[in-house]
Amino acid sequence: MTPPYWLMEEGDVDEHHWLAEQFAEHRSHLRAVAFRMLGSLSEADDALQDAWLRASRADAGQVQNIAGWLTTVVARVCLNMLRTRGNRHEEPLDIQAADPLLAPASRGDPEQEMVMADSVGVALLVVLDTLSPAERIAFVLHDLFAVPFEEIAPMLERSPEAARQLASRARRRVKGAAPAPHVDMNRQRKVVEAFLSATRGQDFQALITLLHPEVMLQADRAVMLTAEPVVVRGAEPVARGAMAAMQRAQFTGLALLDGAVGLVMAPRGRLRVVLTFTIIAGLITAIDVVAEPDRLDRFHLTVPD
Repeated sequence: MTPPYWLMEEGDVDEHHWLAEQFAEHRSHLRAVAFRMLGSLSEADDALQDAWLRASRADAGQVQNIAGWLTTVVARVCLNMLRTRGNRHEEPLDIQAADPLLAPASRGDPEQEMVMADSVGVALLVVLDTLSPAERIAFVLHDLFAVPFEEIAPMLERSPEAARQLASRARRRVKGAAPAPHVDMNRQRKVVEAFLSATRGQDFQALITLLHPEVMLQADRAVMLTAEPVVVRGAEPVARGAMAAMQRAQFTGLALLDGAVGLVMAPRGRLRVVLTFTIIAGLITAIDVVAEPDRLDRFHLTVPD
């Protein structure tokens, strides 16, 4: 336990101040690492608190690469949190929303959490959540933050080659298989991106131009908590319904769903709702909104390039 300042030697006080300054200087980087590890900004902040307590008790005076050392401390804390989460099969209560389209508020700033999720990619957070703790650590540290496998291996209690294999396995999950040759991914992506932009921006006219006049939207019972699935037909009714729903929807981003571009809603990386699109000649002819867990489990979800 770190002694209070009045019991520290002068050199210890100087080192403590220096370490605190280093931690503050690298805090944004460390927070980014923890967020990708845990998928939650509030949990990332908890991890940073724990990491600082651990770092402040260690002898960091001889550390040459302080940023790398602090990253390792944060990663070890995140690894413990991921393992605990997996052992308990826990899901934070504040993401168990009654309405799947209503994302929960974070303990901190929900807008900040959404900005962070958008910057990382909602689909990536969903795929990361399917990885084992060791795979997630190896992939995030190496592929996203260029940490060498020689530094990753000790915290996983594996060899560098084993850590490399973990990251490779995770990479295959993230990238997935190539789409079918007949799928025009660029056109699909442009239409779905435009749909997301129009609904988020509440631009009714822009949304109408994307929809076929006879477009049909189907939403399963879990989406609206209704006794029967909901079916809406026609460009204007679908546009009004989509805008009302997407105005409330947070943590939404593009994903590849069975090789086609769609949208996923995933607060804290936990998949809640999927939107698939049928697009013909540049117009959306059908939208399927899925929230029932057994249907969500059947999707093969990967991250768009």
